Amino acid sequence: MSLHSYKNIKPILGSQCYVDNSAVLAGDIHLGDDVSIWPLVAARGDVNHIRIGARTNIQDGSVLHVTRKSAANPDGHPLLIGEDVTVGHKVMLHGCQLGNRILVGMGAIVMDGAVVESDVIIGAGSLVPPNKVLESGYLYVGSPVKKARPLNESEMAFLAQSAQNYVELKDEYIKEQH
Repeated sequence: MSLHSYKNIKPILGSQCYVDNSAVLAGDIHLGDDVSIWPLVAARGDVNHIRIGARTNIQDGSVLHVTRKSAANPDGHPLLIGEDVTVGHKVMLHGCQLGNRILVGMGAIVMDGAVVESDVIIGAGSLVPPNKVLESGYLYVGSPVKKARPLNESEMAFLAQSAQNYVELKDEYIKEQH
């Protein structure tokens, strides 16, 4: 794994995290317990901070970044990701906030200031524009995203199960490495 400091701040990993050797994490990044970071993920907490909650997985080729503080935006936009979130392959998360139990489909883009409430599915290839709020309990699809329909019971249950599946998978990877 490649952990880099920026201005003497280095990523902090919770217990039982898995970070693939090809992933790069730099700067002010905190991973909760049981987080998994898969191949070719790039995460830079350089001009603001990144926080990733417990049991969240960031899949292959995803890019995580933040927005710097400025006179127009004194706090900038950190990247805040809740617990039990599944971030699909090649997702771009930039200065946004994600609640708990979310599935971000492959290739989706979530932009600065967007807020995704808990219990949401974002379809593959979707674009969440800046400052958009995605309401809890729905499937969102399209570019830009539109609310498609409420999530059904099995989809709601799948959100936590997907995160648990990745906890089990990263545990297998950790076991193989020892």
